[in-house]
Amino acid sequence: MNKAPSTSLPVSPDNAFSPLRQTLFAVLWAATIIGSIGSFVRDVASAWLMTDLSSSPAAVAMVQAAAALPIFLLAIPAGVLSDMLDRRKLLIGVQLLLAGVSVCLVILSLTNQHSVTSLIMLTFIGGIGVALMGPTWQAIVPELVDKKDFKNAVGLNSLGINIARAVGPALGGLLLASMGAAFTYGVDVLSYVFVIAALIWWKRPATQRDALSERFPGAFRAGLRYARASRELHVVLLRAFLFFAMASSVWALLPLVARQLLEGGPSFYGILLGAVGLGAIGGAIVMPRLRMYLSADGLLLTSALVTSAVMVLLSLAPPKWLAVSSLLILGAAWITALTTLNGVAQAILPNWVRGRSLAVYLTVFNGAMAAGSLTWGIIAQGIGVPLALLSGAVGLAAIGCVAHRIKLPKGESDLAPSNHWPEPLTATPVEYDRGPVLIQIEYRVAPEDRSAFLKTLARLSAERRRDGAYAWGITEDSADPCLMLEWFQVESWAEHLRQHKRVSKSAADIQEEVLRFHQGKEGPVVRHFLTFNYPHEGRA
Repeated sequence: MNKAPSTSLPVSPDNAFSPLRQTLFAVLWAATIIGSIGSFVRDVASAWLMTDLSSSPAAVAMVQAAAALPIFLLAIPAGVLSDMLDRRKLLIGVQLLLAGVSVCLVILSLTNQHSVTSLIMLTFIGGIGVALMGPTWQAIVPELVDKKDFKNAVGLNSLGINIARAVGPALGGLLLASMGAAFTYGVDVLSYVFVIAALIWWKRPATQRDALSERFPGAFRAGLRYARASRELHVVLLRAFLFFAMASSVWALLPLVARQLLEGGPSFYGILLGAVGLGAIGGAIVMPRLRMYLSADGLLLTSALVTSAVMVLLSLAPPKWLAVSSLLILGAAWITALTTLNGVAQAILPNWVRGRSLAVYLTVFNGAMAAGSLTWGIIAQGIGVPLALLSGAVGLAAIGCVAHRIKLPKGESDLAPSNHWPEPLTATPVEYDRGPVLIQIEYRVAPEDRSAFLKTLARLSAERRRDGAYAWGITEDSADPCLMLEWFQVESWAEHLRQHKRVSKSAADIQEEVLRFHQGKEGPVVRHFLTFNYPHEGRA
C-alpha cells in the first residue's frame, strides 16, 4: 500500500511481536501487508506492461516518476489532513480510490485498450492515493497499541512492508507471466477488499476538537514555518535528496536491465524485486548490530558505496544468478539508508509537528525519486542503459563521500513540551483569531556580557521561529545600552497560546542560559501587544 520510506527501529527480541497480542493492531497490520502485496503486484504489472507499450527508457522511467510525483506534490497537505479529518474515514476513502484505479486497469487490459498515456495517468492517480495514505497510516499507530509497545509496533510495520516487498513483486511477475495483466490487476483489487473490511471493522472513537484545534491554512503554515526554521531538518533533507536523486537510477532502469541486459521475462523481473525485499528484511534484522559499530553518517556512506557497487555490476550484464544475489545486497543497503535517514528525522522532530515535518521529508524523498527517474530515463535514452547505470554509480559514490562531511544531527535534544511558560495576562478575554501578536521581553545585560548574551539568544531565536514566530529581532535602548529588547511576532492569539504548549525542554534549557545574563532581582519584563483594528469609518 504505502511504499514511502519506512522506519525500522531496534526492538527487543523478547517483546518485538508483543503488539500482535492486541487484536486491533494485529488485524490492521495483516490488512496492511495484504494491501501492500497487492500494490507491489500492480506496480510490477504496470512497469512491465510499459516495456511492451514502448521501448523508450524515458517512457519506462515515467511510470516510476508518475508514482512518486503526487507524493512530492501532496505529502504536506496530506500530513495536515491526517491531523484534521477522521483518519479511519480518510483511509477508507483512499482505499476506494486506489481500488477504482485498479478496476480501470483491469478493464483496459481486458479490452486491450492500454496506452502509454492511460498507464501513466492511472499510475499518477494511484500516486495521489498513496500520498494521502502515507502520513495517515503513520499517524494511527499510537491509537492501535499501548504506549509501551509503540516502538515495537513501528518496527513491525517496517517488517510488514518488507515482507510485502519480498512477496509482492515475485508474485506479480509470476501472475503476469502465467495469467495475464487483467488477472494480475484483479488480484490488487481483491487486496483492497480486505483492507477496507478491516478499516470498517475498526470502531475508532470520534475525534474531539477544541477551540485551539488548528485549521488547515494555519496548520499548513505552521508546518512549513517549522521546516523552514529547523537547520537540523535541512541537513537531513539535503542528505536525503542527494542520495535518492542518484540512487533512483537503478529503480528507474531496473525493468530495462531485466529485459534488455539480462534477457529475462516478467517473472524474472518479479524475482529481482523480490530479492530486493528479502535483502531489505535481512538488512532490517542486522541494523541494530550495525549501529553498534557505525554512526548514522557511517551507515549512510556504506549504503551509498554498496548501492554504487551493485549498480556497476548490473551495468556489466552479469549472469542472472549473480544479478539476483546482488539485488539481495542492494535491498539491505537500501533499507539501511531509508531507516537511517528516517530515524534521524524522527529523532529531531517534536510530536506536535512530527506528521507535517515527516511529510516534508516524504516530499523531498519522492521529489528526488521522481526527478531522478525522469533524468536517468532521458540519460539512458541518449547514452544507453549500461552507461547510464555506470554514471549513476559513479555519481552516487562521489556525492556520498562529499556529503559525508555534512554530519547528520545527533537527535539527542529533549523535545517534550516543558510547559514552563505562564499563561499570558489579559485585561479582558482575547478573541483567538485576533492578530498578529507582538511579544516583547526586556533584559538588563552588563556590557561585558553582551557578546555571550547575543550568541545564546541567537540559539533561542531558532526555537522561537520553529514554535510559531514568523519574525524575530533584538534591539537596544538608545538611552540605556544595558536595556536589551527581544521581540517576536506570531500570526494570532490562538497561535501564541499553541506556542505556549509547544516550547520544548531543550528550548527551556536555552532560555535558562539566557536568563543567567539578566541583571535584577526580578525576571525580564514580558509584554504582549495585540494589533489594533481601526474602524472602517473615520480611519486616518
